[in-house]
Order: sequence, then C-alpha cells, then structure tokens
Amino acid sequence: MKRVLITGAGSGIGLQLARDYAADGWRVLACGRDRSRLEQALEGVEAELCLFDMENREQAARVLSAQDELDLVILNAGGCEYIDDALHFDAALFERVIRTNLIGTANCLAPLLARIKPGGRLALMSSSVTWLPLTRAEAYGASKAGLDYLARSLALDLARHQIGVSLIRPGFVDTPLTRKNDFPMPGRIEVGQASRAIRRGLARGRAEIGFPFFFVQALRLLSWLPRGLWLRLARRTPRSTT
Repeated sequence: MKRVLITGAGSGIGLQLARDYAADGWRVLACGRDRSRLEQALEGVEAELCLFDMENREQAARVLSAQDELDLVILNAGGCEYIDDALHFDAALFERVIRTNLIGTANCLAPLLARIKPGGRLALMSSSVTWLPLTRAEAYGASKAGLDYLARSLALDLARHQIGVSLIRPGFVDTPLTRKNDFPMPGRIEVGQASRAIRRGLARGRAEIGFPFFFVQALRLLSWLPRGLWLRLARRTPRSTT
C-alpha cells in the first residue's frame, strides 16, 4: 500500500487530499497540531494522525524522523496575513508568515527527505500569487516565492536520488482561509476540484501544477506586461491576492 504524508490535513485542501487519497486506497498520514481538530475533520476517514507543530524544529524532527518510508509527501500547511499599511511595514507580521510558510516547510523537509522512497515524490504548496506582485501581499507573496525557488532547486539536487519534486500553484480555492478575504476572488473553485487537479498532476509527475487553467493562464499573460504598465493597472484594481 502506498503511503502519503500530508501537512495541514485538518482543513481546506489538505483535508480534501487526505480524504481522497484514503478513498483511493492509500495509507494516509494526516498531519496537524491539534488532535481533536484532526479527529473531528477526519471522522470516518481511514488515516493515521501525525501530531506536531511545524514551526517547532525539534518537535517536527522527532515526530517525522520516526516515520516509515513514504511514496509521497505533500507539504500543504501554511497561513496568510496581509500588510494593510506598507508605509508602516509590519515586520512582526512578515516574520510570522515567513516562519509558517517557509521555515515551517524547511523544518519538515529536514527529517522527511530521507524517508521518501526512490521513485517517490515531494510536493510543495505555493500559490499563483507569485506570477505577479499584488497589493498587500508583501509577506504572503515573499513566502510563496521562496517556496517556488526552493522546489525548483530541490528538483535539481534530488533527481540523483530518484525523488521527483512538484510545485503546486493554485488560484482561489474555497477554503476556511480564503473565506476570510474581503475582496473579489475571480475563478474561485471548490476544494474537490483542487484536489483532483493536484492528484492528477502528481500522478503524472508534473513539475508544476497550476489551476484553474484559465485563471492561471491569465496571470501568466499579465506577468509578461512591462512592469510599469502592470503597476498602473494594479493600482486601479481592488486589493487582492490568492
């Protein structure tokens, strides 16, 4: 039986992935900090709970280094906070987001990479926000851009160990996190659609998995605009990020 480890499995995309992989016959290791939250979210799902705080390096190392070999690791957990007043830049907020999204991922990678079987795969959850600079996204976008580079660099260095690396770059997905947004979210999709796109892309060994298709293609086209033109356009649009 194939084994997949998923962080952030208590809600949103991570939860849907845990449910879907379990339904497909995988052995699922569902990771999170809160046992009661995981148990409630995964009620009726055949999954093994893996409890640790990804921001605690020692705790993550202790729990994750004890795991058996894995076929697939999906480092999905993350958070989002916006900087509402760039003139009075919130360094503490910036640090929180970087620590959760980027350093937390590194804390998981350290013990997990040696647990991935040859022929297995690592997936990092980034965002389509990295295609373009968007308002209020200084912290979130920087953290996800860091994951982009991390994934692409790891893909080079892990190839000789026969470990594939996938970068997941979703647009807006209807999750508890995005429901907190106070702006329009074009192209928003249901979490089940996101799970299908991710699982299909990982099964095919894709290096980058972006969805929904038309939304991502629109961002790619906009990213080719001259920087000055994009800045003028972005200043006229509602405050938003993905």
